[in-house]
Amino acid sequence: MCIHWVHSVSMKDVGLRIRVQRDLREEFLEVCRAQDKPAAQVLREFMRGYVAEKSVPDLELTDSKKEVK
Repeated sequence: MCIHWVHSVSMKDVGLRIRVQRDLREEFLEVCRAQDKPAAQVLREFMRGYVAEKSVPDLELTDSKKEVK
């Protein structure tokens, strides 16, 4: 898989370009259309949920570093 970050000077947003299998892409777009949701919106929702689920609060990171010392 290949990932490219694209940053636009005139916009505050950045782009993310990834390579996926053609069949997976087509199925994903088909499901998005059936739900009347843009694919980009679905990906952003997934990313936000993933970050919220997997993120470790700064406090926990600080505490774990203290225990290692």
